[in-house]
Amino acid sequence: MPESLAALLAVVALVVSLIAIVVALRVARSMPAQVERPALARRSSSADQEADLADVHDRIGALAGSSRELAERLDELEVGGQKAMKLVGLVRFNPFDDTGSNQSFALALLDSEVNGFVLSSLHSRQATRVYLKEIVGGRSEAPLSEEETEALRRAGAYDRRAV
Repeated sequence: MPESLAALLAVVALVVSLIAIVVALRVARSMPAQVERPALARRSSSADQEADLADVHDRIGALAGSSRELAERLDELEVGGQKAMKLVGLVRFNPFDDTGSNQSFALALLDSEVNGFVLSSLHSRQATRVYLKEIVGGRSEAPLSEEETEALRRAGAYDRRAV
């Protein structure tokens, strides 16, 4: 960077800084001298202050109760969420020569403990067959086809399998 350009940029930065300082001073002068104090501090009698403190205490108690209810609800949701089908894997394929367009599929639906099922559909010109195989801990008692195994892999079953 040439020295003359650097000097020019330094002068411009100085001017902008001075303008910012002038604007800040004007804003500071236009603000009111005294900011209103909170209601609790304005009250002078101890009876009023005690009433305010009792009100605050009641509000804190209500908030604590709400907080407990929310914590209990969160615990319920976390337990329920463990059983939700959140691992999903889908494979579309064509098992027969006489059909096209990959109308057959294998769909794996699993919870976070890798339990669930694989739903398979084999589509041909004459019929469509549907199969369901239970998955426990990422494994099936029934033999799995190559496509069903791939659906489990895509769902992440082998990464999370309970061994």
